[in-house]
Amino acid sequence: MTELERVLRDQREELENTDFSQYVTRREEKELDLESPVAQIVIGVRRCGKSTLCQKVLKQSGVAFAYANFDDAVLASLKAVEMNLLMETLYQIYGTFTHLFLDEVQNIDQWPLFVNRLLRQKIHLVLTGSNANLLSDDLSTHITGRYNEIRLYPFSFEDYCVTKKVDTQGLTTKAEGLRRHALDGYLKLGGLPETFSMSDQGKYVRSLLDAIINKDVCERYKIRYKKTLQQIANGLLDHFCQEVNYQDIQEAYHLKSIHTAKNYVSYVEKAYLVRLVPRYSFKSIERQNHRKVYAIDTAFVTSHSDVLQTDSWGWRLENVVCIELMRRMEYATQELFYLRENRSYEVDFVVVDQGHVTQLVQVTYDFSNPSTRLYNREIGGLIKGATATRCNNLTLIMMHGEPKEIQEGNYTVKCILVTDWLLSYPNNSVPNS
Repeated sequence: MTELERVLRDQREELENTDFSQYVTRREEKELDLESPVAQIVIGVRRCGKSTLCQKVLKQSGVAFAYANFDDAVLASLKAVEMNLLMETLYQIYGTFTHLFLDEVQNIDQWPLFVNRLLRQKIHLVLTGSNANLLSDDLSTHITGRYNEIRLYPFSFEDYCVTKKVDTQGLTTKAEGLRRHALDGYLKLGGLPETFSMSDQGKYVRSLLDAIINKDVCERYKIRYKKTLQQIANGLLDHFCQEVNYQDIQEAYHLKSIHTAKNYVSYVEKAYLVRLVPRYSFKSIERQNHRKVYAIDTAFVTSHSDVLQTDSWGWRLENVVCIELMRRMEYATQELFYLRENRSYEVDFVVVDQGHVTQLVQVTYDFSNPSTRLYNREIGGLIKGATATRCNNLTLIMMHGEPKEIQEGNYTVKCILVTDWLLSYPNNSVPNS
């Protein structure tokens, strides 16, 4: 038996021994179209559940499929000319199959050419990848119009509750209290699926962060100064929910130019470790130069190396809302911004669809007894933002406070508890909030 055959057989055995009925059903599963002639590509940060989701859908569908995971030294070392050997070995192990699942496909040398060849052979393809350049560069160049992109984030709060067996529907005092308790855990520990049964989550998260930086950033972009890149990533996680200052990054790490600083930050974003939200402006230069950074999961805020702070609950809440808004964006035409007008006012999130503002969202931790200053900042910011954008769909998401509607002039602000908002999908989804 060759080393290639041994690895592929081991991967098949692990797959067949997994009981997927025990796994949470995620909303993204319905986006996989196994009958489509185009490649189904699930992309997201490492260990967010991409492989499990694809395996679960394929196995429960009953289709005949083969599987190869290229996040393995033996498979990742295969050259383009060896892809025929890979296919021959897969047919040897699985027999005839109609679907092929290639996991972490970006690790294959010249993989788009291989994928194109398989599509011409009418094989239904399911692919996963951990780097946004998988789409922005490789696919747009070689497989234009022949793929369906599915973005997967770590577990939503709803997924977290289902996994933890928390009642998401009960109206009793106990049920509501347990949901609040679960949210406290989610804000601190995040939604990385494999961490839920771990006693030492911090060690796992730090190891995962190292893998993301080394494999998905430094190796892909040939970064020579790995320690600098690691420090920049840690700095972004320390300053989550804040504007990125590229000049400060350049000066702090002695980079050659602001352009280099922007490149390093973009590499971290393309590995899905962070998300950048641009300022809402009609000027493209402002959208490019002014961006706020959000962690893909709060676990990275809690457990990265040299962590600066862990108890900023208001920002953690804002971070969770940001990622949930991105998770709910169902169409490629939708974008997320923040709105800041000098020091006059700020709106945390501006949802835009096809150039039109469809929703303004403000996030605050405690609105149970707001001071005049807090009221003016949150409600006043929404009203000023509504006037500037001509949007009347206004939402205040809060950790503590009374769910109600606030009338200010011609505008109505819907105040909703974050537990209710996080668990209200799809009724509170972005397009129809």
